Amino acid sequence: MKNRKNTVSKIWNLIISVILLVCLYFVYQFYQTNNFNEFVRSETNLYTSEFKRDNKVRYSDKRSYNISSTQFNDAMFYKNIKVEKNHPYKVTCMVKTNNVESKEEKSGVGAHISIEGTTERSIAIIGTHDWQKIELIFNSKNRENVNIGFRLGGYLGEAKGEVWFSDFTIEEGTEDNSQSNQWKFANFIFKTTDVNLNGEQIKLEVTNSDMIDITNTITRFEKSTSELSKGKMTAKCDTYKIDVPLTKLSYDEEFGYYVSPEDVEEQIKDIISKNDYDHIFVIVRLRR
Repeated sequence: MKNRKNTVSKIWNLIISVILLVCLYFVYQFYQTNNFNEFVRSETNLYTSEFKRDNKVRYSDKRSYNISSTQFNDAMFYKNIKVEKNHPYKVTCMVKTNNVESKEEKSGVGAHISIEGTTERSIAIIGTHDWQKIELIFNSKNRENVNIGFRLGGYLGEAKGEVWFSDFTIEEGTEDNSQSNQWKFANFIFKTTDVNLNGEQIKLEVTNSDMIDITNTITRFEKSTSELSKGKMTAKCDTYKIDVPLTKLSYDEEFGYYVSPEDVEEQIKDIISKNDYDHIFVIVRLRR
């Protein structure tokens, strides 16, 4: 009888141990799924997006950060980072997207890196894409803290779909102490403006005469830069003729229609990403 009781007791102890191990496993999995490592979750439309750490879809050996929005929303993970005033920084990460779309046709909306509360951001990714690297370069200016956000949405709009972020890095740049006095300029000439304004389709072309004037102006700018600065600054201008029409214009109540970075980003981002330019000019025809 005593041996039987001992056997029953051992069985119950084993069952209890198994139950505890199973409970601990699920508690651990829940913790891993919801452990955001000091990242704060934020969304414009509360309780619309789902945030989690994903162990199945990941770029490296660490769980990715996943945002899923079945409805249009502006959602992000962000972390407060201490920075030195007036210093350049570069933030990078790997990103994977699935059926990401923006509510409105704005290139600044999608999956991207941003500084929370500002318009400073990386290129925004829409659609379905495998893992790719994106980066945000910014200057801290007079700030000592910034909120670095990994976002599905945007400062200017909302998006839906699913995104995974992984392998975050932040690097502090150094002041350029080289003796080079050459500044690099990129000039993008949009040959055609084809926009719909208030229901009217307006199509404008840069003429051959315009092209000659533009080219001469760029040449004079390069020459004048050196002459006026007495050789302390030289300008190297690369000119790109864009065949894809400009189809969007931004609007301001005070100044009217104008070309914003969001209007041309899609057409020029590949060139910008492969070069190191100090300034960018966009040249379009806006009047008949």
